[in-house]
Amino acid sequence: MSRNRNAAIFFAAVALLALVGCSGGQKQTADNPGGAIIRTPAGDPNGLRGATLDRPYALPAKSLTDTDGNEFNLVTSTKKPVTLVFFGYTNCPDVCPTVMADVASALTKLDEPVRKQVQMLFITTDPARDTGPVIRKYLDRFDPSFTGLTGTLPEIKEIAKAVGVPVEGMQKLPSGGYEVGHGAQVIGFGANDKANVLWLSNASIGDLSHDFGKLVADNQ
Repeated sequence: MSRNRNAAIFFAAVALLALVGCSGGQKQTADNPGGAIIRTPAGDPNGLRGATLDRPYALPAKSLTDTDGNEFNLVTSTKKPVTLVFFGYTNCPDVCPTVMADVASALTKLDEPVRKQVQMLFITTDPARDTGPVIRKYLDRFDPSFTGLTGTLPEIKEIAKAVGVPVEGMQKLPSGGYEVGHGAQVIGFGANDKANVLWLSNASIGDLSHDFGKLVADNQ
């Protein structure tokens, strides 16, 4: 098999994995703004172990509301060299708590001065249920320093689309409740508010920790 064909197969596989939703299955959507730009696996020449991008995402200068009810601008309110962004919701049964726990664990492996230079943003995809206090209680289970954000669903979808994360909205369940399909990737932004790397929901804690530390070092 040719090297180009191997690369094409990898890109297709990663694009699908990036669309894992909280139901535990892989979800494909017609509106997949980031599906074709994931470029390389582990072994990136820059030393990152996550999936790198052939063109960076820019963090939009949009404002949401934090868990204290204050306005939070994604560009001007993020003061640390590295910002991690994840879209999820507190009623997610599997993927979201696993990713949050993995990120929290990876951060504990960093020296404290390095850890303090990373900001984690959790943006809810279920604003109807995820009020500020609900999100705050949820995030405190993992790391009290994590920032939780909410807004209207159209606002959240617009931001998610800008950074290549599909958000499908509510999907009714036979039980009468609903789940929210969304991309499960964590996206890493540097001091210039641009991201060249993301990590899928199956990334190892060791790889996450390695890359978080490297991003901090690269953004001094």
